[in-house]
Amino acid sequence: MANKDFRILVVDDEESLREVLTIMLHREGYRVDAAADGAQALACLNDKTYDLIISDIKMPRVTGFELLKHVRETAPETVMIMITAFSSTEEAVEAMKQGAYDYITKPFKNEEIRLIVRNALERRALRQESRQTKNEGPQRKAFANLIGQSRPMQELYDLIEKVADTRVNVLITGESGTGKEVVAKAIHYNSDRRDMPFIPINCGAIPENLLESELFGHEKGSFTGAVSQKPGLFEVANLGTLFLDEIGELPPMMQVKLLRVIQEREFRRVGGTKNIRCDVRVIAATNKDLEGEVKIGAFREDLFYRLNVIRIELPSLRERREDIPLLVEYLYHKLTGRQGFQVEEAAMRRLLEYRWPGNIRELENVIERCVVLGASDRVTADCLPLPLQGGVTPAGEAVSTEIPDSGFDLDAYLGSIEQEILQKALEKTGGVRKKAAELLGISFRSIRYRLAKFGISPDDEE
Repeated sequence: MANKDFRILVVDDEESLREVLTIMLHREGYRVDAAADGAQALACLNDKTYDLIISDIKMPRVTGFELLKHVRETAPETVMIMITAFSSTEEAVEAMKQGAYDYITKPFKNEEIRLIVRNALERRALRQESRQTKNEGPQRKAFANLIGQSRPMQELYDLIEKVADTRVNVLITGESGTGKEVVAKAIHYNSDRRDMPFIPINCGAIPENLLESELFGHEKGSFTGAVSQKPGLFEVANLGTLFLDEIGELPPMMQVKLLRVIQEREFRRVGGTKNIRCDVRVIAATNKDLEGEVKIGAFREDLFYRLNVIRIELPSLRERREDIPLLVEYLYHKLTGRQGFQVEEAAMRRLLEYRWPGNIRELENVIERCVVLGASDRVTADCLPLPLQGGVTPAGEAVSTEIPDSGFDLDAYLGSIEQEILQKALEKTGGVRKKAAELLGISFRSIRYRLAKFGISPDDEE
């Protein structure tokens, strides 16, 4: 569509700013109306339909929040961009939670306005096209890898649908193995960015000295080995979604740089002098307690609040045990391509009773083991690994959740189990820490810390 096909309403009680925006957008070819406050804007909305509204938040009579609420209720197809003072960005973030597409801060650059308006209108056009063809295919195609009918999963589906079509940043939390990247993909592929890139990166798997180049790119000759120019993942993900897994492992200096990109929506390549604009939705994930990391100074508070606009807490597998039969069937089909998988009653009972510390990732490993070691078309109790058969702890006692009358040392008990698991992971991977960390679903930094805690020296230790 040409710019002349879009109608924009500018709402601001500051006359000079209102005129600047109106003139600039007219020059871009848009049809533009202006209102001096929210009350005038409501009158305009009674007479015309607008594709986009740019509105100040703080105005007399009718505020930007009140105008936003009215537009969401009466004209949900209309895109809203909010204007706020630099010192009041918290209000703008709140507006995005309530349905605004984006916000701009005073003072602003004209090019920034042009980019945000252009992207917002492109998104609106794509959304309309998507809704026109919505009945032609499965409506929940992007939820294909999210399996479950339990109440926690139904609540998760509803939350994904609510946040997918917004621009707000999302923080996904939960235990290791609960499917954070699957949820991030579901958000992306149910959003109006679905046709743009989804780029995942594990912040804990890349050495600190290479992470900046990986995220922001570098210029030729900027450091030893930089033999050519390389675009970073923010460039590659432009107009799409960047998934930052294990965000809690991000080094302090990179936290500062990431905060700037999220706030300013621009960055420089390593060794570069030119600012590069980007429109990237950031979805971050962690199994750490980031609030606790903030309190001890290990994670920046301002970055935490930028990422934590919408929090999605994933349920552990033991919190949705009723989904285990569905997951077993799905994982068997995923691993073999076959249907008709049977689970013996004794085996299913043990699958349902087990605590699943590794969640879905651990369940997949168990099903894969059963496919390899057991009968080809069923799970039997004897093909389950020892922990599911009532295995033994390092002390030689049967695993039990019973608490003796005299009590016991919980930390020591859990520590002994953790130590044994670490040692077995190292044995299975030939003493290679990186492979052991991948096997356990934790970061390299995390396994290094845990091994040091128990005084374990792996084969690859220098």
